[in-house]
Amino acid sequence: MQGKLTSNIMYKKYVKSDLLKRPLYFERMLPFIGKDVIKVLVGQRRVGKSYFLFQLIQHVAYEIAGSNIVYINKELPDFNEIRTDVDLMRFIKGYEKENNNFLFLDEVQDIENYPAALRALLAEGLWDIWCTGSNASFLSTDISGSLSGRHIEFEINPLNYNEFIEFHSLSHSSTSIQLFLKYGGLPYLRNLPLNDEIVFEYLRNIYNTILYKDVIARHNIRNSRFVEDLVKYLADNTASIVSAKKISDFLKNQRINIAPVRVIEYLDHLVKSFFVNKVSRADLKGRKIFEFGEKYYFRDIGLRNSIIGFKSADINKILENVVLNHFKSYGYSCTTGDYNGREIDFVFERNQSRIYVQVTYLLANEDVIHREFGNLKLIDDNYPKFVISMDELQFDNDRGINHIRLQDFLTRKF
Repeated sequence: MQGKLTSNIMYKKYVKSDLLKRPLYFERMLPFIGKDVIKVLVGQRRVGKSYFLFQLIQHVAYEIAGSNIVYINKELPDFNEIRTDVDLMRFIKGYEKENNNFLFLDEVQDIENYPAALRALLAEGLWDIWCTGSNASFLSTDISGSLSGRHIEFEINPLNYNEFIEFHSLSHSSTSIQLFLKYGGLPYLRNLPLNDEIVFEYLRNIYNTILYKDVIARHNIRNSRFVEDLVKYLADNTASIVSAKKISDFLKNQRINIAPVRVIEYLDHLVKSFFVNKVSRADLKGRKIFEFGEKYYFRDIGLRNSIIGFKSADINKILENVVLNHFKSYGYSCTTGDYNGREIDFVFERNQSRIYVQVTYLLANEDVIHREFGNLKLIDDNYPKFVISMDELQFDNDRGINHIRLQDFLTRKF
């Protein structure tokens, strides 16, 4: 080790030392240390973005001789005086050295006009800048517009199943899978007993913070009741094709009169807060995206379950959500496919490769087997095709279509 943790005493007060690493993400970040771009870690609240900054700080302090580290967390009262870009620049300049300056900004979107400060620091070329934010709009509207591509984004997701069992010191088993399907992958759960009363109370508090701070307060929404009802609707209709008009019509039956254009706006807020994923529909023959009708899934299945409960009747919805989240953790983009009116649950893509996936609870009879395998047989290309289910027995492959048991899929790296 070249350096030592004495670069800047101010950050020692905040940086945790007992860190469980998540190499799936951390190894993606390491090559960008010292590069002349702003590194932005984005994701839902409480997915561990701050802990990635801590790991980066420790790495820099130990591996880069003479590193000068400044850490700012806008969620801590110690940094309340940093309200604007001018305050930020004044604070940072008080710590600036001739070289090896590293700036780590946590929840940067809470600083007014912060892109101006980041732009100035980047232009000077003296600072290696890393920052986090919990709301996607701060990236898309602020950084992207102000810095003209001089940034790179790392999207952090909740724990996948492999990370979940490591964080909770569990072995791979049907019991561990059930815990994961019920409670999800927020990292802090490792500090709590895994029982419904405690876990769901914690998750409901996280849900309320996201909803009221990242959505309602940030966008000055007056009708908070509608947003709550919209989230419940998405939770109840996870994995179903929905549209703004369909939601608007449903709410009218509940005596809530909201225009479809407003529904679209609120759905966008929920997506940009990293609370839900929107999966668009694609015509697999023409490879075009349909303008209407999407599926919505929750970034963390535990948060979804805390809203409407964990019910056995919802197992198909839950499985689809978990399968999507698993592929997302490996950096795949996703659409849901339509092939001559036959639905393909997921089409995952990454680096010019593609994977087709069907998800079902059990291959219980010939009709289900024909539907799940038959839809995939329609697709005439050589990309991998999988049917994922919770069956105990492994079904034989059929014309190149592979059956994967959920217990095997969740430990698989893609």
